[in-house]
Amino acid sequence: MAVSTATPTAAPAFQLEGVGTRRRVVNGVMTVLVVLAFVLAMTPLISVTWSVIAEGFKQLSPYFLTHSMRGVVGGAETGGIYHAMLGTVLITLAATVISVPIGLFAAVYLVEYGKGPLARWVTFFVDVMTGIPSIVAGLFAYALFAVLLGPSAKFGLIGAVALSVLMTPVVVRSSEEMLRLVPNELREAALALGVPKWLTVVKVVLRTAVAGLTTGVMIAIARVIGETAPLLLTVGFTDSINRNLFEGRMMTLPVFIYSSWHKGYVPCNAGDLACNTNINFERAWAAALTLIVIVMLLNLVARLIARFFAPKTGTH
Repeated sequence: MAVSTATPTAAPAFQLEGVGTRRRVVNGVMTVLVVLAFVLAMTPLISVTWSVIAEGFKQLSPYFLTHSMRGVVGGAETGGIYHAMLGTVLITLAATVISVPIGLFAAVYLVEYGKGPLARWVTFFVDVMTGIPSIVAGLFAYALFAVLLGPSAKFGLIGAVALSVLMTPVVVRSSEEMLRLVPNELREAALALGVPKWLTVVKVVLRTAVAGLTTGVMIAIARVIGETAPLLLTVGFTDSINRNLFEGRMMTLPVFIYSSWHKGYVPCNAGDLACNTNINFERAWAAALTLIVIVMLLNLVARLIARFFAPKTGTH
């Protein structure tokens, strides 16, 4: 049987040139589309950020950050948001203390130990809780404490419980993904040396994933620090400073923004030079800028923590 030794015919040069031209055109079109999509995505972000900065600086000052609204009436330009900043920090910190251990332990169970129906049910309920409206979390916390303490109960811990309901599924999901990124070879190496399972999780798995876990916690905090509806139901609002999470109403920055904007323009008497009809709107913008700055500072702290505790790589 004869074997053909003919060489394949080369494609004409004009065909190769046409293919190359078509690829360059498609590449150029897709590049333009990607750039346009990026510009469209960044436009509202830049617009909102610029609006908050431009309007917020009108009222923002050291006095505004260190005084409360107690005794401030009408269009006077006195008063500040210290009580709202304090309430936001305390309630968010309490919610973090509640939700982070629960979320982290649940993620460790799902990744390291969870098998069978229980793990599937936990995953299902975490997915469901991730999408619940914030007002539902507020209603749950309010109903829980209303049964225990009566319907008039409103204090900071109830708001922290409501926010923890929103934080926990975010912590679970983000922590679970970070733990799954840890190579199994590290676990197997530790177990091969005789290290107990729990110690392997603590010293190897969590230590390796600490940077991602910190980022996940910060995402959860950013998710709830701006919530308004659950705090209106569970904490209420006040013009005074309250440092006690277990007694009395507290003000938070999101609620302060809502309350100030809801009050609207201030009527002024004729000839009253000290009255500012737009003072409520200016306070709302300044509080919004302060909230953004707090979130940015928290993210900066999280990055520093992640960099400090991340495993060291490379040669010395």
